[in-house]
Amino acid sequence: MPPKLGIIAGRGELPRRIVEAAQAAGREFFVIAFNGETDPATVADGAEHAWVDLPTVGRTIKLLQQAGVSELVLIGPVGRPNFSKLKPDWHGAKLLPKIIRAAGQGDDAIMKVVVEDLENQGFTILGAETVLATLSAPTGSFGHKEPDAGDRTDIERGMAVVAQLGQLDIGQAVVVREGYVLAVEAAEGTDEMLRRCRQFRGEVAAGVLVKRPKPGQERRVDLPTIGVPTVEGAAAAGLKGIAVEAGGALVTDRTAVAQAADAAGIFVCGVAVEDGS
Repeated sequence: MPPKLGIIAGRGELPRRIVEAAQAAGREFFVIAFNGETDPATVADGAEHAWVDLPTVGRTIKLLQQAGVSELVLIGPVGRPNFSKLKPDWHGAKLLPKIIRAAGQGDDAIMKVVVEDLENQGFTILGAETVLATLSAPTGSFGHKEPDAGDRTDIERGMAVVAQLGQLDIGQAVVVREGYVLAVEAAEGTDEMLRRCRQFRGEVAAGVLVKRPKPGQERRVDLPTIGVPTVEGAAAAGLKGIAVEAGGALVTDRTAVAQAADAAGIFVCGVAVEDGS
């Protein structure tokens, strides 16, 4: 049997998907759920868990150790806290100066500090796709629609733009239409970015949402993610489709995303990206 799995659960449905995967595999697991962040449904059905406040790092580590966890998955986003109002425990207080310094560089820098600290405590950090392989975006179209030559030009442009923006740790997504960058993802996230794009909607669908990891990103955590709401948001913004980096993005439910894309009449595809491009 594999080692007991620790699941550090943020917002959204992905943490629940990891719990279900562990249950289906008969693997022992323990969930850390954050007050005010984690969906209570994540720990329904008798999942072994504990609720903690985000800055109580020492308590979180102790709970994981007492549960016998050796491997960890960090899955689902958490909101950036107001550092001036945090009430950390002793371990959190030691870590806080590093996190505050990293915060000036971006969210990926914060995650690297967190991952390094957990590894120093003896935990092995796993990517979510190692627990549930179907989360990883494959190459090719998910539904029946395919991008045309113009869409592929926009996809290529979007991939290049995200790579450049990612060097500044700004975001993981852009919207490109006929070579023009309509929107760049920042702190608001993909869904809100797509809502902003509705003002640019034309009578004919055009443009592509592109998502990929930042260069040098810690890929075991915080990979760009798409789900049915992403498809619905892209369609509402009048886009022709969505493209993600194959192997560099997570899909919450591939079948449901494909069905939603077909229903909306847009494409969703995974695109192979060469290293360094």
